[in-house]
Amino acid sequence: MATLQSYGAAETVTGSCHLLQLQNGINLLIDCGMFQGQVEARNHNDFGFDPADVDFLLLTHGHLDHVGRTPKLVKEGFKGTIVTHKSTMDLAEVVMLDSAHLMKEDYKTRFKKAQRKGKEKEVKEALYTESDVRAVFHRPVIYASYNEQIDLGNGIFVNFKNAGHILDSAIIQVIFEEDGLKKTVVFSGDLGNDYDLVMPSPDIVEEADILFIESTYGDRNHKGAKESDLELQHVIQETFKNDGNVLIPSFAIERTQEILCLLKQMYDRGDLPVCQIFLDSPMAIRATEIYKRYHEELSDCCNKFLERDGTIFDFPYLHYTLRVQDSMKINAEDSRCIIIAGAGMCNGGRILQHFKHRLWNEKNVLVFVGYQVEGTLGRKLVDGATKINIYGEDVIVKAKVHTINGFSAHADQNGLIEWMSKFEKLDKIFLIHGERDKQQIFQKEIERRLSKKAHIVKYGEKIGI
Repeated sequence: MATLQSYGAAETVTGSCHLLQLQNGINLLIDCGMFQGQVEARNHNDFGFDPADVDFLLLTHGHLDHVGRTPKLVKEGFKGTIVTHKSTMDLAEVVMLDSAHLMKEDYKTRFKKAQRKGKEKEVKEALYTESDVRAVFHRPVIYASYNEQIDLGNGIFVNFKNAGHILDSAIIQVIFEEDGLKKTVVFSGDLGNDYDLVMPSPDIVEEADILFIESTYGDRNHKGAKESDLELQHVIQETFKNDGNVLIPSFAIERTQEILCLLKQMYDRGDLPVCQIFLDSPMAIRATEIYKRYHEELSDCCNKFLERDGTIFDFPYLHYTLRVQDSMKINAEDSRCIIIAGAGMCNGGRILQHFKHRLWNEKNVLVFVGYQVEGTLGRKLVDGATKINIYGEDVIVKAKVHTINGFSAHADQNGLIEWMSKFEKLDKIFLIHGERDKQQIFQKEIERRLSKKAHIVKYGEKIGI
């Protein structure tokens, strides 16, 4: 019998990594993501399986928590084939190189501190290097297209459908025969919603013997898109009335592009006061260029901007600050700035420098537009921290903190259940990619609204397919 074991995104949101072992000896790994927040120490652990035994790595999309350990997988013996969209490989390269750079800098800092204590041997090396990242792109790749069945041989087929989460994100169907019976296993990946400015709605899937579904927001429903738009507009207008600045920690992929589109719409309507908007994230700038390159995969809204302006995201107030010296110049701006910078969960990146210069000022406002994993600095600020430590210096938090969850690239509880209700055949449901307390709420709601049982997957648990 085929089996599935989750070695990441099991009772936690990050580290997506699911091993499907088929009866004929072929092993498929769905995603190989980085753990973040409280569980990030797991990144240095063994995978729980031998990477050399994996025949195919199927990548749902290019976010760090879905691709971030791929260089480690290759480094430790993976010699199989990667199956994904070309744009996902382009985004993954940006994400993994940025990750390697940040880990290298973090290692240098920790090593220097350990040297002063004579404890250099206790410092763990970076998980992987830029050279390890480049090795990923020496592996053979099968490029997927939506709704085109790929034959992996040995009677195994995979089909990528649009998950509507980020550029070319995928729901993956794995179809195979076992004991003369056809079986279909579906991995939702991260599902988007029906009102994203940048991405189209998720595709409908018709049948699954087994569904592994994300549950990030399984416990709640988002604010409406229009309500969130108006909330951000109000925050910006009120902040500028007080000569303050708006800080937006933003994920480089998808969230940044959505915020840029939203601000451009405000500008078009005349609802955005005269200001300077700085996209201060090299990674987000590169990701935005990739989005432009694959514009045909984006929403009608984006393509209308492109047809009208010759550009999707640009408008007069927007500045890209790729170089460090340009980023530093932002500090001289006293008021009426919107600063969009990474990292989205505030666990590194240029946003920390802006925190250092602006969080202590009560005129300024900090706006969270994405999910903050437990254990991250972003989560601490959302939970009401009054003081944080940045590069060894304590900074008082006097800036107002707003969380606007309507911008999430993840479907909410209603969206997830509505998507599942469209299946004509849905036999078994397994919950992954969520915090356990939220999964328990989602589990009960699935039973109440769909009259189906759902099982919360534990780390390493062997599930018969």
